[in-house]
This record gives sequence, structure tokens and C-alpha cells, in this order.
Amino acid sequence: MHSLSEKLRKYLIMGSQDCERDPEQILREAIDAGITAFQYREKGPDALTGAERLKLGVRLREVCKERDIPFIVNDDVELASDLEADGIHVGQEDLPVEIVRERFPDKIIGLSVSSMKEVRNSRLDLVDYVGAGPIYTTPTKPNQESTGYHWLEEIHAFAPNVSIVAIGGIKPNNAEVVLDAGADGLAVVTAVTQAKNIEDIVRQL
Repeated sequence: MHSLSEKLRKYLIMGSQDCERDPEQILREAIDAGITAFQYREKGPDALTGAERLKLGVRLREVCKERDIPFIVNDDVELASDLEADGIHVGQEDLPVEIVRERFPDKIIGLSVSSMKEVRNSRLDLVDYVGAGPIYTTPTKPNQESTGYHWLEEIHAFAPNVSIVAIGGIKPNNAEVVLDAGADGLAVVTAVTQAKNIEDIVRQL
């Protein structure tokens, strides 16, 4: 049994809005290439809603189940329940982690943090990992300033039992420095979904 940190090492976040071709095919290629966790994140003006969002979620959930890859849903407890997700990821403005943990005592719970103030003010005893960033500027979080990677070690010192997933502008050319700074895992979106060769990108991460 791999530890959670190992499972989060190469973490793909994706929704249909991030893809120029079939999301299911992209996910299959990414898993074949070595992705170790997946988050279903339909968000933004071009995202699917309602029955279409659920339908795609079912397809992607099945792929992860086939390959024993943790399937995490972004921000939506009802969708997470409907898809029998392995986990749910919430942001600072989403449903409080106290409520999420009460509803899902056995699921993986992740929480977004973008500063040490948020880290200190969060119920980290109720979460399994934090998504820290955006480390670098990224089009998936256009309204947030980059945080840099120097504070990752500080998070680890403050909450040594919580895994740290770095997110935001992570690419092969900066992955090593982010891991060296204290990240347990790297979350990527466009680095994989827009890649010409997914296998090369995932291997380099």
C-alpha cells in the first residue's frame, strides 16, 4: 500500500474545459505515463454542467477505478457522493472542511492554501493534504498572484503530518526545485492536457 504522499506525487487536475480532445483519452494516456492521482475539476465559463458533467465524471471515474488511481472531485460534495469519489478538494471559500470531514469521514480531503496565514487559520487536522499555490503564474488561476516555493518548507514545519501538493505553473523545468523546497507532490493541468507528448511530460515530472 502506497502512502498518500506517494499517491499524490504526480497529480493531474482536469476538466473538459482544459482539453482540446477527448478528456477520457487524455486521462488514459496520462495514467499510462505515470500520473498517480486525478482530480475532476469542471470549472469556468466553458465547463460542463448538470447531466453532462455527471456523464463525463462517470467515464473518468471508471478509468481511475480500473487503474487504481485516486479519483478526487473538486469543490462539489454532491458530485463527489454521486461518483463515489475517493476524495474531495475544497478551496478557502468553499464548504468548510469541518462539514466536509463530517460528511466524508473516510475520504481523502484536500484544501487549497495560498499563504501561511491561511495555513495557520485552517483546520489542517481534518485534511489529508494541502494544495499550495499558485507557485508560479498560471492561466488556470488568472486572478491570483504567484506565491513562489520558499514557503513550502514552512508549511511542512507547521503541519508535518499533512502532505503538500504544489500547484500553479508546474512544468518539467521547475519541478525539481519545487520538490526540493518541500512539496510531496506536483499538481499539473495544462502541462499535461495541452502536451504534444504526454508520456514525455509526465516522465520528466
